[in-house]
Amino acid sequence: MAIAAATSASTTTLPSSSASRAPSAPVRPSSFFSPSSASSPPQSRLLRARIPLRTPRLSISAAAAAASMSVRTPERSSPPSSFLDRRESGFLHFVKYHGLGNDFILVDNRDSSEPRVTPEQAAKLCDRNFGIGADGVIFAMPGINGTDYTMRIFNSDGSEPEMCGNGVRCFARFIAELENLSGKQRFTVHTGAGLIVPEIQDDGKVTVDMGEPILKASDVPTKLLPNKDHSVVKSELKVDGVTWNVTCVSMGNPHCVTFGAKGEQNLQVDELNLAEIGPNFEHHEMFPARTNTEFVQVFSPSHLKMRVWERGAGATLACGTGACAVVVAAVLEGRAGRSCTVDLPGGPLEIEWREKDNHVYMTGPAEVVFYGSVPI
Repeated sequence: MAIAAATSASTTTLPSSSASRAPSAPVRPSSFFSPSSASSPPQSRLLRARIPLRTPRLSISAAAAAASMSVRTPERSSPPSSFLDRRESGFLHFVKYHGLGNDFILVDNRDSSEPRVTPEQAAKLCDRNFGIGADGVIFAMPGINGTDYTMRIFNSDGSEPEMCGNGVRCFARFIAELENLSGKQRFTVHTGAGLIVPEIQDDGKVTVDMGEPILKASDVPTKLLPNKDHSVVKSELKVDGVTWNVTCVSMGNPHCVTFGAKGEQNLQVDELNLAEIGPNFEHHEMFPARTNTEFVQVFSPSHLKMRVWERGAGATLACGTGACAVVVAAVLEGRAGRSCTVDLPGGPLEIEWREKDNHVYMTGPAEVVFYGSVPI
């Protein structure tokens, strides 16, 4: 898939690209960030898209306009240190990743415990018309409390969630790239939701120990009254005149899971207008910290399909913590077993709620999209 840089934000006519990228073999460019790239001809290095954070307009230099407009992934023999060592003043260097289409701007922030951009700047970077375009900005920071790393994330609206399941898989792959690691790797990561442990598998997928689900209503949090062991399971919630059956789960961040409205046999998730009903769930008075909402269709006890309205990001192609919450809710409602394939708009995740340790494990991909830099 070729990634066209800034095709609509400039009046300059730019050449189209026929180059394509194999998503399974992304590698770090050496010439893009290395000091020697300044002397290279435009055709031999990637385009740098200059995306100002203070003005919502994209400017492209004449030299860059002459360059190829595809974001390429160069040979794996490139020196691994070239990207990491670049510390150009006034620029934010980043790598964009996605987990099943849930996309993030990853920033190397290991030299500081403060994010390199503000929430307001993050929101501008995430803008899909005037910025890079993403569901959030993730910072790889020094570990605390004995962990290897700390992960923080700003959503596309500038808010800061406790954690992000797809984001932590991208985070793990990013760390492996920063540290020039290969093969199976395991990290301990401090997040706003507590300790998270991702493990990169030999096939490149990432399995994440998401910890124990939080079911106590006041800890989710929700104001809905508990109806099963201090939990909210298949409880009624009225949203714009429609009564939905919902189960509330926290995976370090709040989730409201529904398998349909009251009296509905099997929800057809593709027929939902998420843009209309999603915000009404997110901002419902029963959720004091707002909520992520998952709408679920059951195919079998081991196969579920969901669509998600994410708190602070809206409708996204995938939500890892949401998929975990869905399986927990499905087990609690007696609709599924503890090991399920969960289909999301961006692709499937494998979720297991293990009985022996009560932890939820998520396995799925994380892929590089492109590398870039923006002035800040």
